[in-house]
Amino acid sequence: MEARRADFSPDPGHQGVPSGESLIREARRFLRVVYAEQGWSGWAARWSEVRAEIQRTACWTPTSAELTYGAKLAWRNSARCVGRSYWPSLVVRDLRTVTRPDEVFAHLVTHLHDAWNGGQIRALMSVFGPGVRVVNDQLIRYAGYCQADGTVLGDPKNAELTRYLQHLGWSGGPGTPFDVLPIAIESHGSVKFYELPADAVREVPLSHPDFAWFTELGLKWHALPVISDLRLEMGGLRFACAPFSGWYLQTEIAARNLADADRYHQLPAVARGMGLDTRRARTLWQDRALVELNVAVLHSFDAAGVKISDHHTVTRHFVRFEERERQAGRRVAGRWSWLVPPLSPATTPVYHRRYEDRHDNPNFYPQTRLWAPSRRQAPARCPFHVPRDP
Repeated sequence: MEARRADFSPDPGHQGVPSGESLIREARRFLRVVYAEQGWSGWAARWSEVRAEIQRTACWTPTSAELTYGAKLAWRNSARCVGRSYWPSLVVRDLRTVTRPDEVFAHLVTHLHDAWNGGQIRALMSVFGPGVRVVNDQLIRYAGYCQADGTVLGDPKNAELTRYLQHLGWSGGPGTPFDVLPIAIESHGSVKFYELPADAVREVPLSHPDFAWFTELGLKWHALPVISDLRLEMGGLRFACAPFSGWYLQTEIAARNLADADRYHQLPAVARGMGLDTRRARTLWQDRALVELNVAVLHSFDAAGVKISDHHTVTRHFVRFEERERQAGRRVAGRWSWLVPPLSPATTPVYHRRYEDRHDNPNFYPQTRLWAPSRRQAPARCPFHVPRDP
């Protein structure tokens, strides 16, 4: 539910589009790709219609089918995403007539329910109309409460976002390490925040198949990653509000979110439970604890019936994706440091490959964060990769 409203300066660039001949070139190139790959007829008539619309209004309106395929192409082109082999399965909700924050939030809740799909999580994108965007970088994030002694209760990554939401008027959650943050929605310079209903946030308590003591750590993680602050660009158009969800890769949770020293920093606790010697790095206690933390995440998601990928399977699928793209006459872009997993990277096929890091359109791009204006923008990401946070 909404709690309070506050006014802030919007990102001046998140609504803009190329103009004149630039927009015509971008639209023409996009539609040629879509019609060719889809095998659609009527290209000449459609292009004549779009060109006339651009000349008349300095903009153009994709059909729902064009929007859907453009969103799929944006995922296929995402150089930092290791899960792109699933791009044809993306489901797109065309919500371009929805711009009021209250209605946007209601559809975001529906997105969470639809993407959850009883644990058989499906890739889903919701594309909203102009003049609105989600402030949070993900729809589901855990709060980070700054303490008087300089520590953070919860997720330190979200300390700035937590402060921002408290500035808007959020009174905070119950004060656990896993309090779910509300969602802030910006519309024409005004920001409103909303609490997610409990049934929209699915969480998995973590246990280990061999260590009974593991549950005493009190760890859990939410089941559904929804990237919500990226701008979708296609055909010279920009969609500032296009939340995009997939399913987790286990290393994202176990090797980064829970393991990183500047996140939940759980490796020492796991090592102590295992009885490892943590006095010297040479004992490889961090490596052994990291493996078992990954085992726990995979085991827990499987036991809960929640879809999750592992780094061996997803990288094998990525190599197959590369081969299919090669056969189609397309070059796969990639940033090696983002495609290679942080756990046992040399055991995966992508470790021995090299990629050209480039940004082909359609694609996803970062936008200025209202809650962290002093920080550089985070690079574009997707819910299937292992993020290297700034």
